[in-house]
Amino acid sequence: MTITVINQMGPAVAEAVRALDGVETIDFEPGDPPDGLHADVFFGGYAGWEAPLRWIEAGGVRWVQLSGTGVDSVPPALYDGGRTVTCARGASAVPISEWVMAAVLAWAKRFPDIFLHEPPKHWNFPAPAFEPVAGRTLAILGMGGIGAAVAERALPFGMKVTAMRRTAAPSPVPGVEMVTTIEDLVADADHLVLCAPATARTRHLVDADVLARVKPGLHLVNIARGSLVDQDALRVALDDGRVAMATLDTVSPEPLPAGHWMYSHPQVRVAAHVSWYNPTMLGEAIAIFVDNLGRFVRGESLLHVVDPAEGY
Repeated sequence: MTITVINQMGPAVAEAVRALDGVETIDFEPGDPPDGLHADVFFGGYAGWEAPLRWIEAGGVRWVQLSGTGVDSVPPALYDGGRTVTCARGASAVPISEWVMAAVLAWAKRFPDIFLHEPPKHWNFPAPAFEPVAGRTLAILGMGGIGAAVAERALPFGMKVTAMRRTAAPSPVPGVEMVTTIEDLVADADHLVLCAPATARTRHLVDADVLARVKPGLHLVNIARGSLVDQDALRVALDDGRVAMATLDTVSPEPLPAGHWMYSHPQVRVAAHVSWYNPTMLGEAIAIFVDNLGRFVRGESLLHVVDPAEGY
């Protein structure tokens, strides 16, 4: 039996699956699907779902492998008929965790403010003063692949790492203290890193009540989704000093419209949702797909299956 894959991710995919017997690929093209299309698998999922969904439905696809991790933009119709959806969980964990640590270090060592454009008033003394990294508490909301990768990089810097996850499972990283409430998570946090998925349950999880409980001077880092944060409440917390800095790779909406207050607020650093980027990122996603495709061919259970009820 031949397994047919609709491929949205370019020629590297066809090369990667060549070693699997009984697998062929069809290149996805924007627009209507070809007549008589039959396919078992779709690999892709970016730049909108309108055309891919037509191909998936026309071909009778049974399994969709997403090229990324987040599923909050996946249309409900993708799950119709019990269709299996899997994601590339973990593919972007390393670059995102590196970005988080860059944000932590930049805030603590006052980059880019310390760089000179003219002779300073005092040499050898930083203005503004630096903060230490060792000994500070980094709190992680969401202890999946990305949260674990952040913890693995923060611990060697001598940071105390605490984390909270939805389940009572222990930390996958030794040395991390697990807590069960967001109030406990933020109480002593110097840096709060948001790594949880965007679901109905996590919408505005960081709200006015939570921000009222943080230790003054908190540095908030969001690499998850903008919907996790009540941005109006965040603005209040920034203005009154409870949050000293917000480093945001993801906001709501995306992109932010021209003139939005976050662009000009002195205590906000906004990036264009780029923390995931790595030149080899596609290769990581393809490797996950090829592993799962081999499982599909052999009739084995797939990895990283998305639960539509939970939203991740």
